Amino acid sequence: MKSYSDPDFSPDFDAQRRRWEEEYAGRIGAGERDPINRSGIAVKPLYTPADWDGAAYAERLGFPGQPPFARGIYATMHRGQAWAQRQLIGLGTPEDYNARLRGLLAQGTSAISLLPCNSVFRGYDMDQVHEELLGTCGVVVNTWQHLDRCLEGVDLAGISTALNDPSPFTLLAFLLAVAKRRRVPWEAIAGTANQSDYLSHFVANHMFYRLALPGARRMLIDTIEYTQRQVPKWNPLSVVGQHMQQAGATPAEAMAFALASAVQYAEDCIARGMDPDAFLPRFTFFFDVSISFFEEIAKFRAARRIWARIARERFGATDPRAWRFKFHAQTSGADLTREQPLNNIVRVAVQSMAGIFGGLQSLHTDSYDEALSCPTAEAARIAVNTQNILREEAHLTEVIDPLGGAYYLESLTDQMQGRIEAIMAEVEAAGGMYRAAEQGIVQKRIGLSARAFQARVERGGQTVVGVNAYRAEEEAGARRALERPDPARMRGHLEAFCRWKRSRSRDAVERALDELARAANDPKRNLFDQVAAAAQADCTHGEICSTLRRELGFGEPLAEV
Repeated sequence: MKSYSDPDFSPDFDAQRRRWEEEYAGRIGAGERDPINRSGIAVKPLYTPADWDGAAYAERLGFPGQPPFARGIYATMHRGQAWAQRQLIGLGTPEDYNARLRGLLAQGTSAISLLPCNSVFRGYDMDQVHEELLGTCGVVVNTWQHLDRCLEGVDLAGISTALNDPSPFTLLAFLLAVAKRRRVPWEAIAGTANQSDYLSHFVANHMFYRLALPGARRMLIDTIEYTQRQVPKWNPLSVVGQHMQQAGATPAEAMAFALASAVQYAEDCIARGMDPDAFLPRFTFFFDVSISFFEEIAKFRAARRIWARIARERFGATDPRAWRFKFHAQTSGADLTREQPLNNIVRVAVQSMAGIFGGLQSLHTDSYDEALSCPTAEAARIAVNTQNILREEAHLTEVIDPLGGAYYLESLTDQMQGRIEAIMAEVEAAGGMYRAAEQGIVQKRIGLSARAFQARVERGGQTVVGVNAYRAEEEAGARRALERPDPARMRGHLEAFCRWKRSRSRDAVERALDELARAANDPKRNLFDQVAAAAQADCTHGEICSTLRRELGFGEPLAEV
């Protein structure tokens, strides 16, 4: 038996490394190129203490709940409380949504996420669009009464509600109206305005972009100011890196643009006279999690370090709650394929683990059929159970940051941080995220990255199973028929809405909309105050949006640069 006295078993680090390098080169070939991850970082075949110095532990890792927050923003992380299971659902009428919601809550979903119909996202009422389009991609919610039926049987004070609610935030206004009717104090309402990040809409999600840039900017800051006073548990801002990444940004770019947006919003709040220690704890983030497993974990760990430093050093926040980088993640629909859709179950599981190891606070797992349609009930159940299995069968909540200290992950985290900060510096040099988006700088970069990735797929540099490799003739029934709302139920919903509109007090509606228009033209008034008042006066979603579009300008995103 050989011992460490034998030359082949020298404990000397440099000698061992040289021996491995020689053996590796002999088997692989000296001309081999290191693979490149989606953010453009080369991935070496092996990482050692030479790549990451453990002596920097306190400075670069620390402990969970303490700066620099690489290992998580809470001391207990998922061991103390697992991530919130927040499934994004929406289909058909409010009654359809309520039935689906109750089913998912019974299966383990622990928070609500409401996805409205595309007509709602575009800023219109149901009587302004083609009937056959209604409810195919989300629930049709045009009034506070509709939202009341969506949330029938739900304790508004006992569960967090995420509303996919772009500016001018009519869904939040409807929620407050429902709470008022149910006598639920607004101070007890908790949740998030998931689509409040107008810059991400302007750059990458044009359907959500309703108001011109200056008006959208004012509307967001007014809403942040309003909720600080009236709905203190509400998170009025969710900075959305997901839109950027879904549009083609690399993970590093998506994170950099999201952080740059958060900096812009914080500076706008400070210019309004708000205290960073008061508003920063209510800032949240929303990200895509691609199947690039280690890259995504490193992305989130790096972001926590960057945001904590910005909050303390740039904005002078002294409350530790203001330093926390709280984020919701959704597994990446851009990675899902129409071909062999059952493979998407595996993709979602891998993406979910990356988000969990990355330290998320809540998670939406895509259904395997989301590349085909709104999720079917069966597929949504599998998506929920994916989280249940990871949490309760795989025991992923038992160890905090289990990959922390791994040479590769720590080296990659440092590299991702450097890449993210370099992109943020480019945005800063352009005058900040508002100006960079206005000039098309961000859009151009995302477009270039999207084309580069697609080119990799087309030439086979990036394998996509079932698309450019391992293709197979699909079995009959693999692609199921799209689930669509029942036409008779949707027709009844539309007819009831039209009858209700005719039965309202037209004078009260017109007074509320006139007051909303006057507020839009008076920068000293809080605009969301009047949106909330209009919702309680039975104004519809489309009426509120059209009034503000008339006064503040129609949203015209910069689609070509």
